[in-house]
Amino acid sequence: MMDAYNNPSAVESGDAAVKSVDDDGREKRTGTFWTASAHIITAVIGSGVLSLAWAIAQLGWVAGTTVLVAFAIITYYTSTLLADCYRSPDSITGTRNYNYMGVVRSYLGGKKVQLCGVAQYVNLVGVTIGYTITASISLVAIGKSNCYHDKGHKAKCSVSNYPYMAAFGIVQIILSQLPNFHKLSFLSIIAAVMSFSYASIGIGLAIATVASGKIGKTELTGTVIGVDVTASEKVWKLFQAIGDIAFSYAFTTILIEIQDTLRSSPPENKVMKRASLVGVSTTTVFYILCGCIGYAAFGNQAPGDFLTDFGFYEPYWLIDFANACIALHLIGAYQVYAQPFFQFVEENCNKKWPQSNFINKEYSSKVPLLGKCRVNLFRLVWRTCYVVLTTFVAMIFPFFNAILGLLGALAFWPLTVYFPVAMHIAQAKVKKYSRRWLALNLLVLVCLIVSALAAVGSIIGLINSVKSYKPFKNLD
Repeated sequence: MMDAYNNPSAVESGDAAVKSVDDDGREKRTGTFWTASAHIITAVIGSGVLSLAWAIAQLGWVAGTTVLVAFAIITYYTSTLLADCYRSPDSITGTRNYNYMGVVRSYLGGKKVQLCGVAQYVNLVGVTIGYTITASISLVAIGKSNCYHDKGHKAKCSVSNYPYMAAFGIVQIILSQLPNFHKLSFLSIIAAVMSFSYASIGIGLAIATVASGKIGKTELTGTVIGVDVTASEKVWKLFQAIGDIAFSYAFTTILIEIQDTLRSSPPENKVMKRASLVGVSTTTVFYILCGCIGYAAFGNQAPGDFLTDFGFYEPYWLIDFANACIALHLIGAYQVYAQPFFQFVEENCNKKWPQSNFINKEYSSKVPLLGKCRVNLFRLVWRTCYVVLTTFVAMIFPFFNAILGLLGALAFWPLTVYFPVAMHIAQAKVKKYSRRWLALNLLVLVCLIVSALAAVGSIIGLINSVKSYKPFKNLD
């Protein structure tokens, strides 16, 4: 029998197995401020936090910190607008919307629903592929770190990514059998702790480097034309850095799905706003520390990543531990981004084939690492195929991470700015051409221009990454 999550009408009174339900007939939500905060921190503080020194190096002290703070303020503001749209038409007593597309359908409708779906789910799929690559890079870095420690920093240490990608994929196949986002709290809490751990280690190592006096040259405006980069490289890398920072704040992609895990009292929108404030402010502090202290340590030659690009070699055991924390964090973060896509596909299949036992029937079974679970054959096959496919793509396109900056730039404007603002205008009935309406649309326009420039910079960076990829070099 289908569980209450997939089919609200399946709840039967008198059955000892029946669970209490919420006002919409679905299984009672148990999420709290703490679990929501953990989900947000897991989604926001990715391993990209360790690349912010590179972004600050491209932008400089003034522009770099300004851009970081500006994106934090914009993201928090629009996340509060989006949180009020979880229920419609009233933000407290209205009907629930279970995902971002549902919210857009309730307030805007039309082709904008499809545009939202494309922007959101392409971004989610891209992130899971990118996380597979990044996790394998971190695990490879552990092997290289030990090699450099034993043979010297100039040694040629080569370790294949493929076995680690396959191992990461096997773990994700198991974890993907968690039925829905509501069951991810424990995974997000562990991932959040891991993210704080490796970010703190990176900051600590950078502080130690600065304290030792062995620091790189820094400038108010970042890399110097004619010394560090050419004029054209300065422009494109500056735009790419903005795109990377924008992508690092793109948690609104899954904000509604996170909000749908919260218990109904206190009101979900109020809890979500508090969680967003804690998530954005906490991550911004870490971003500024990692970016600015990292830039102070390495100067204009800051590596793309402190740990995996070996900005540090010693103490090797601490670097190994930090890279292990990155891999563990990405195990949880993969699920945070994959589950909304899983549920989107499964709910549409449930609606299209409601009588299919393969799609709807569930069985009780023991799953490794997860214990006793309700197993659905369609969920088992489809999610396994998804993980296998994303792992395969990660293996054949290891430069795919360069695409993430582009996906982030393309997704930031519609999902973080345009849709939340447009839905707020519709919900609050903001009068056209009023001061508030003009201010909100000015914000949308400015962010559109910034996203477009960031996308161009990311495209240039992607082209350079593809050209430098060894198999393509060998074709010349």
